[in-house]
Amino acid sequence: MSGLKIFFILALLLVDCVLAEPYTRPRLLERITKKHSAFAKNRFVYLQKTLDSLKDADDIDKLKGVNSFFNRVKYSSDIKVYNVSDYWATPWEFLGRDRGDCEDYVISKYFALKYLGVDPKKLFFTYARSKRFKAAHMVLTYFKTPRSEPLVLDNLNLRIFPASKRKDLIPVYNFSPDSLYKTSKKKKSHKKWDQLKLNMKREKI
Repeated sequence: MSGLKIFFILALLLVDCVLAEPYTRPRLLERITKKHSAFAKNRFVYLQKTLDSLKDADDIDKLKGVNSFFNRVKYSSDIKVYNVSDYWATPWEFLGRDRGDCEDYVISKYFALKYLGVDPKKLFFTYARSKRFKAAHMVLTYFKTPRSEPLVLDNLNLRIFPASKRKDLIPVYNFSPDSLYKTSKKKKSHKKWDQLKLNMKREKI
């Protein structure tokens, strides 16, 4: 067997091994069930089935599948859910409670797509202003290439559209969590993202 064939076989095995680890591990699932309910557990089981069904899909189908799944979660403000004005929930908090605001949709979609192997360099947290609601808003955007028009994953619109079709949104700025700290000149930071990473490490539910 040639070295090239061996390389491709090993690469495929590596992908299978990565996805063999469930998105929500059994022990974490037990904690979620105890804190929330059996209904919460069922939501995570369904999420795992959804992600498993998408593992061999192309990026666009992964975007559609993940966007559709999380957009079923009910919208609610941080004040109502966490009694604070602005809070970035972990995916386990968001789906465990089955409610959250725009940032929570973005965060959960980001980590699910990253789990599926979508290059995180293509995913951006994008701040915008909604003309419809006259309020600040956040969406997840996907850039096929750095020069491509981004696709918008949004809880306010169930379908994914190119940014030029979203006349209801005024973009403000965006950032890529993957490249936030990868700069040789100056270390950048984002307080909400820093706290979220810490909560993810602690597996906050």
